Amino acid sequence: MAARVQKIAVGAAEVAKLEQWIDRLEADLPPLRRFILPGGSPAGAALHLARTVCRRAERRITSLGPDEVDGDLRAYVNRLSDFLFVAARAVNHRAGVPELEW
Repeated sequence: MAARVQKIAVGAAEVAKLEQWIDRLEADLPPLRRFILPGGSPAGAALHLARTVCRRAERRITSLGPDEVDGDLRAYVNRLSDFLFVAARAVNHRAGVPELEW
């Protein structure tokens, strides 16, 4: 018999941790002055793709209504997509791949 899977709890502490990671990564990046096109290195492009999937999930969660999904979970998914965007920028920056502005 398979062991039961324990559900993960997402709360304000997990949202704050994502925000800390975002701040750390952004500290080493040039300021963003324009929209950038997704892409870059293979890892950067994969992170941009992951961000689009995360944003899609966020839109679907939002469409359920404000009382259907815990506020911390909504905030976490929002910050996760922001983290993936900044991570993509950081990976591309470290790889020396320039950002393509739109």
